Amino acid sequence: MDDHEIRPLTAETWDAFADLAERHNGVWGGCWCTWFHPACEEKGQTAEGNRAYKERLVREGRAHAALVFDGDTAIAWAEYGTPAELPVIHHQKQYLATLDSLPDYRITCLFVDKNHRRDGVAELAVRGAVALIGEAGGGIVEGYPHDVPPGKKVSASFLYNATRTLYERVGFTFVRPKGQGNTVMRMEVADSRR
Repeated sequence: MDDHEIRPLTAETWDAFADLAERHNGVWGGCWCTWFHPACEEKGQTAEGNRAYKERLVREGRAHAALVFDGDTAIAWAEYGTPAELPVIHHQKQYLATLDSLPDYRITCLFVDKNHRRDGVAELAVRGAVALIGEAGGGIVEGYPHDVPPGKKVSASFLYNATRTLYERVGFTFVRPKGQGNTVMRMEVADSRR
């Protein structure tokens, strides 16, 4: 794993991100990892509209991800941002009903190239997101992974935000359940600019 590098999703890395998404049909049928972003005219209409929306957000500095690179090729990402940048989450009604306070950041979506799954790359992406959040000033970070019972096999496409055990290895702690089989996990990330 030492040959992998984390780079932020920016205008400079957009082409590598787009290449990864295009290699996988725009991810989940053309979502382009826009589901968690605010509603707008382009979102959800077509794969091309989702792509254009995501690219616009990236170029405006309103969409963030930790990209895992193998050489010059992006092989995974972990999307993160503020609740204002990523206001949509699964099981939102239950989440809001049991909310004590909003986090500073959320990690909402992970994706790993089909040829690199089960190689620990998802964990690298989450660790990369945590590091980039630290570089942005840190704060309380939430993730919403799946609580998969030990020994149960699930499809990698089902795990859009990885597993509770992966988040625990990174340093997140369990806060509460959210929906059926999902969790709210939190971690305080120090400001690494100091």
